[in-house]
Amino acid sequence: MKAIAIAMVFCFFLPTHANENTATTTPDASHYAFANYLGSGIYRTSGQSAAVVNVPLVFTLDEADDHLVKLRLPISLGFFDYSFNDLPGGDLPDNVGTMTVTPGIEYHWFVDDKLTIESYVDLGYGYNFSNESNVGIFSTGVSSIYKIDHPIYTPIWVNRLYYAGYRSSLNNSAESYSVYKSGLDFGLGTKWQWQDNEVEPRLFVGAHWYFDQLKFINPNGKDVLTSYSYEIGATFKFSKPIGYNIFGWDGLKFNHLGLSYQAGGGLQVWRLIFEFPL
Repeated sequence: MKAIAIAMVFCFFLPTHANENTATTTPDASHYAFANYLGSGIYRTSGQSAAVVNVPLVFTLDEADDHLVKLRLPISLGFFDYSFNDLPGGDLPDNVGTMTVTPGIEYHWFVDDKLTIESYVDLGYGYNFSNESNVGIFSTGVSSIYKIDHPIYTPIWVNRLYYAGYRSSLNNSAESYSVYKSGLDFGLGTKWQWQDNEVEPRLFVGAHWYFDQLKFINPNGKDVLTSYSYEIGATFKFSKPIGYNIFGWDGLKFNHLGLSYQAGGGLQVWRLIFEFPL
């Protein structure tokens, strides 16, 4: 049984924390339901701030030469009234504002030694503690990962097409978005040894095109709508996963470590990376 590393997400699309007098009037900024699909990072818009911690657990169910089947169990916890300025001082959020759990099945088909086709289906649940509303979440997608034949830079070309949507118990409202993502990850032609681990610096570039404009809720001002974004970043790839093993479970281990910047359509994102970036 295997799992991937814990990733932290700092997002700016959640509602402000409501007290007892305002809980019934707090807008249902239910895009916290999409936290597991937007990716890890520090999200900046013109609105207020919040933090989300994603735990993207994945367990191997079946593995063979031509395929791999995984159980997806990503868990997301949101914290209101937490900004980027709190991070350098080490201040931790006080209360959990939202929670989502989106279990699903992921299938990898190894077409050959260069091409892999991936697909997944998720069906989950989210809860907003500030206004006691909940959401039903559905997401599905398909991807192609192609290893281009170049022994020095070992480039990987990635294309992903996926959909995510939710329906909220608050006014029975619903939102969804679909996106096409394409990018290239490549090495710099150099590696070095760190203890018993081989470390490779890599760069990547990518772009997202949203078929439906993705809305970032700002209860104190104008919502941010974006239909595209571009991303550039760098990672260190490790030949062996690093981290901690707890009671025989390797869920706190990761094989990449990096940072990227994403912008477009009024959105700016600093993303922390703990796995394959694309």
